[in-house]
Amino acid sequence: MTLRSLARYLPILDWGRTYGRGALGNDLLAALIVTIMLIPQSLAYALLAGLPPEAGLYASIVPILLYAVFGTSRTLAVGPVAVVSLMTAAAIGTIAAQGTVGYAMAALSLALLSGLMLLAMGIFRLGFLANFLSHPVIAGFITASGILIAASQLKHILGIEGGGHTLVGILWSLGENLGALSLWTLFIGLAATGFLFWVRRGLKPLLLARGLTPGVADALTKAGPVAAVVVSTALVWGLGLQDRGVSIVGAVPQSLPPLTLPSLSPELLRQLLVPALLISVIGFVESVSVAQTLAARRRQRIDPDQELIGLGAANLGAAFTGGFPVTGGFSRSVVNFDAGAETPAAGAFTAVGLAVAALMLTPLIHYLPDATLAATIIVAVLGLVDLSILRTAWNYSRADFAAVSVTMLATLVFGVEAGVSSGVLLSILLHLYKTSRPHVAEVGLVPGTEHFRNILRHAVQTDPTVLTLRVDESLYFANARFLEDYLSNRVAGETALRHVILMCSAVNEIDLSALESLEAINTRLAEMGVKLHLSEVKGPVMDRLQRGHLLEKMTGQVFLSQYEAYQSVSGLQASAAQ
Repeated sequence: MTLRSLARYLPILDWGRTYGRGALGNDLLAALIVTIMLIPQSLAYALLAGLPPEAGLYASIVPILLYAVFGTSRTLAVGPVAVVSLMTAAAIGTIAAQGTVGYAMAALSLALLSGLMLLAMGIFRLGFLANFLSHPVIAGFITASGILIAASQLKHILGIEGGGHTLVGILWSLGENLGALSLWTLFIGLAATGFLFWVRRGLKPLLLARGLTPGVADALTKAGPVAAVVVSTALVWGLGLQDRGVSIVGAVPQSLPPLTLPSLSPELLRQLLVPALLISVIGFVESVSVAQTLAARRRQRIDPDQELIGLGAANLGAAFTGGFPVTGGFSRSVVNFDAGAETPAAGAFTAVGLAVAALMLTPLIHYLPDATLAATIIVAVLGLVDLSILRTAWNYSRADFAAVSVTMLATLVFGVEAGVSSGVLLSILLHLYKTSRPHVAEVGLVPGTEHFRNILRHAVQTDPTVLTLRVDESLYFANARFLEDYLSNRVAGETALRHVILMCSAVNEIDLSALESLEAINTRLAEMGVKLHLSEVKGPVMDRLQRGHLLEKMTGQVFLSQYEAYQSVSGLQASAAQ
């Protein structure tokens, strides 16, 4: 195997050969900024997944290193993200109780299954499967997930017990426990949330107005969550608020990621199979979308199938080092990009920084209140909520609106798995319905041209002996009978009709069912003394037709162009239209 072909599976051999001092400096600076942002974020997403805070750090170290070796994006930052963390909690919350060994083991097994699925999809080049998740479904799912995530963190803001994996369940649980509200926790949670919202929108303009450079102002803005962590931790420690009902992170192991072995229990793996598949596909779609967007800005390219391998390796790394499912995150990747990262080495340096934090800085977060981490999550995920997609979809397409609304409602009412599953199923059903009733336009010759247009939209020339139909869809099993019925109804009673021309310029595929329908149409028209012709048949479609018997039995001809067909069979002089 040559170095070039090996680099196809190990992209590090590609960018690593040209790595220089300039790239090193930019990657180190980006890694410093991203590390500062990721420390509180990783802790927060572990909390969202229902796992100990150190799991968030562990899931952000080895996975980043493995993606740097196998991934093709120069700036994608891999680790825990909000939606996947929520799906993790939903998947294993019904299997084991939070805080138990079984819960942590289930998270490892979920990461293992996800990693294996992503690897298999990459090896067999199955990245196209993600296309079954349409943009409306993804938009509806992410918006509903953002609402669910924010609602799930309200218990930490209020300092009360809570549970549930649906919006109704979460709100009902909060209402039942509202009497145990902790005022100190509420104060910290609201203050942290308000501060983080202000940091996102107001801090950078303020710093720029004070004369700071855009680079410095941006770096300080990104460090806003760290300031919230430091101040709230100092407040709890100084006032002893942990004794007044404020829940804190507590003792966090001061160590590098441990070597862990996921549970291989057949029953557990069976229960996690569908959630792992959904997490894999959703995570891949989110990751590859971010990677492609950032790559396009620098005129770079990514390989989606190799991205599957990179994400698969990252999840396997998380499974064997105390983590949980991971993917490429939007916010951290954008920060990495804006900070000037040039290669995946920036991610490797970030992993080193997080390893140092896990080894040396964990005692400093002992008094970190859960309310601050919850505020970090809420501020991050509310940026994912986009209710305007409902209005946009309604104005553009009722079918897309149905996909968005059903996905959102199902996610909020029945949970994340039901939401994305129903969205995918509805999208497929709507596609089958629309393509099963293809648009068929009766066309005529535009005077003075060789173009044919819909007789209902344009003033065109027609011939009572010729019926020309343009089929605006590929022909397959779901719509083959529709075309038969349409033609039967259209030609009934047309005693002057002698020719039917099917204009196939929009037909990209004709399957066996459609072929049999065309043969039936040809036979039926022949019995009526009408010839069937085809025009503008695409090369690949013609290649397949030549393998069957339609062309041998067809009463008419196949014409290169619609104008040629009309000129040949029309009783009128087509040249007179010139």
